Amino acid sequence: MNVHDGDTSPPRQATRERLANDPNVEVLIIGAGINGAGLFRDLALQGVDVLIVDKQDFCAGASAAPSRLIHGGLKYLETGEFRLVAQSTRERNLLLRNAPHVVHPLRTAMPTHSWFGGIWPSLKRFLRRPARIDDRGVLISEVGLTLYDFFGRHFRSMPRHSVLFGRRVRESLPDVRNDVKALHTYYDAAITQAERLGFELIDDGCRAHRGALALNYTTLDSVTLGSAAPEPVAGQQAGQGGTEGVTLHFSDATGEAFEVRPRIVINAGGAWIDEINRLLGRETAYIGGTKGGHLIVDVPEIRHQLDGRMIYFGTPDGRICLIYPFMQHVLVGATDIRCDDPDQAVCDDDERDYMLEAVRYLFPDLDIGAERVRYRYSGVRPLPRSDADDPGQISRDHAVREDRLGEAPLLSLVGGKWTTFRGFAAEVADDVLARLGRRRDLSTEQLAIGGGHDYPHDEAARDVWLSRVAAACGGDRRRAIVLLERYGSRGEAVAAHCEATAEGQQPLASLPDYRVGEIDFVCRCERVEQLGDVLFRRLPIALSARLTPAVVAEVATHCGAALGWSAAKRETEIARVHAIARDYHGVDLGPSDAADSADAVSQTETETETERGGQG
Repeated sequence: MNVHDGDTSPPRQATRERLANDPNVEVLIIGAGINGAGLFRDLALQGVDVLIVDKQDFCAGASAAPSRLIHGGLKYLETGEFRLVAQSTRERNLLLRNAPHVVHPLRTAMPTHSWFGGIWPSLKRFLRRPARIDDRGVLISEVGLTLYDFFGRHFRSMPRHSVLFGRRVRESLPDVRNDVKALHTYYDAAITQAERLGFELIDDGCRAHRGALALNYTTLDSVTLGSAAPEPVAGQQAGQGGTEGVTLHFSDATGEAFEVRPRIVINAGGAWIDEINRLLGRETAYIGGTKGGHLIVDVPEIRHQLDGRMIYFGTPDGRICLIYPFMQHVLVGATDIRCDDPDQAVCDDDERDYMLEAVRYLFPDLDIGAERVRYRYSGVRPLPRSDADDPGQISRDHAVREDRLGEAPLLSLVGGKWTTFRGFAAEVADDVLARLGRRRDLSTEQLAIGGGHDYPHDEAARDVWLSRVAAACGGDRRRAIVLLERYGSRGEAVAAHCEATAEGQQPLASLPDYRVGEIDFVCRCERVEQLGDVLFRRLPIALSARLTPAVVAEVATHCGAALGWSAAKRETEIARVHAIARDYHGVDLGPSDAADSADAVSQTETETETERGGQG
C-alpha cells in the first residue's frame, strides 16, 4: 500500500458531515501528539476506521517542545533499562531512513573530567538506588559507549564511538574548561521539525484510508453510556472488543456539537491523560509529568566551535545538559522539574538562568547573558507517576493502562518519547487489531513518513530531484535545495504550487527565503485553522527565532487570503500570536494592530490560556 495514493485528506467540513451521517467509528483517539499521531497512522494503514481529535492543533502540546533529539538514551544504561536502549537505538536508525528530510545524524561530544569518576554512583543507579553523578570519568564513559554501540548495531548507518585526549581536546574545543581530560565522540540523531513530522503522520493516515478522519481544535464535552451500540464490523461478533452504548460528545472551534460512537477509546493525551479520563468519568493518577525548558541562543562563538556537534555534558549538580547547533543558532536544554499543571508550563527566567549558567560552566571564558536568548519553549513530559526524588530517574519507557467506558475499552498511553513513537504505536495497534478481530496488513517498520516518501537518498538521485524541481523554480537550484530541506520530497508539490501563479513565486518581504505560494500551499493543503499553526508548527518560522511583527503581519495576510479570513479575523489571529509569543516563548512583539479591539483581545486571552493545553 502506498500511503501517498489518492488526493489530500478530506477538508474539515467533509469530515464533520461524515460523522453527522454516521457517528460510528471503530477507534477514537483523543490527543494528536506524537503517540496519538503515530497510532492513528498505523491503524489507518491497516484499514481501521479511526478518528483522532485534539483540543488544539496537531502536535501542539509537549510533542512540540522536545530537546529535538532522536536518541537511544545513553543515560538509561545507568539504570539498567537495556530493553529501552535497544529499542530506542533501533528506532533511531529506522527514523534516519524513514524520515531523512527532518531526522539527521548528530555527532555528539561528551567531555570527561577524570579517569575513574562516577563508577560507584553508576553502580548504585544500576541497582536502582538513589545517587547523584556529577562526574562520569573516562572509564565509565568508555564502558557505556561500547554498550551503546552494541545496542545500536541493528540498521546501523553511523560510525561507532571514538575518543580524544589532552592537546587534541583543546584543538577540538578551544574554549572548553581546562579540566576536561578526554572528549568522547558518538552518534545520535536530531529532528529539525518535530511538529511537521507529527502533522505528516496524521496526513499519511488520512491519505491511506478513507475511513481515517482527523479533527484539530475539537473539544471533548461529555460521555454518555447506554446508547444503542454500533453494528459489529465484518467478521466480528456482536459485543466483541466491545462497545455497548458509548457516545462521546464534542464541539469544535465554532461551538457546533457532534457525537462519536467508538468501539475502542484511546487516551493519548500525554500530560493531560488524567484530566481527559476525568472528563470521561474515570478517576486516574497515571501521570507525574516533568517540565523541560529549552532555549534558542545566539552565540556564534560557540556555534563555530561546535562544528555541527552536540555536546552532552554533566553539571556539578548532577544534571545532564546539552547544547548543539540549531537553525543558525544554538539550542540549549533541558530542565527536568515536576509540574502539576501542564497548561501553565513555560520556560521561566529561573530555568533560563540555570541553563545559561550550565553553558558558562562548560565555556567559562565566554560571556553568555540573557540578552542572547532569542526564543524559549517548554513542555511537560508524560511520565508515569513516581515517588522518585530525582525526576531524572523516572523511566522514559511506555505502558498502556486499561479502564472501561461501559463495555468499551479505554486505553491510556502513558510515557514514551519521540524516538520510540513508532514502536509504541505498533504495540498498541497490534493490541487494538486483536480486539477488533483483525490482523496486521502492513508493517510501519521501514515505511517512509511524509516528505521521506521517494526521498532522494544518494547523490545521483538527489541531483536528478534538484534538477527537476529547479526547473519549476525558474532554474534556481538553491531554491530547490531549500524546498528539499524544508519539505522533503513534498517540496516538489510546493514548487509546482508556487509556479502556478506569478504571485506564488514572489518572496515574502519579511522572509525572503519563503514564497507567497508556500504559505498558500500550507494553508490550503495542511489543515491550517489558525495563524499559529503556520508560524509555530507547519513551518519552522518561530522555531528559527525569526518572529517579528512584520513577519506575523505578512504571513497573516497570506493565510487570510488562502482561508477567507475577514479583516477582523486576521487581526484576532495576529493578536493571538503576539500573546503566545510573549507568554510562552519570551518573545515580545509589542502591541498588535488588534490591541484596540476589546473583542479580539478578550478572545486571544481566552485561547492563549489553552494553547498549550488540550488533548495531546
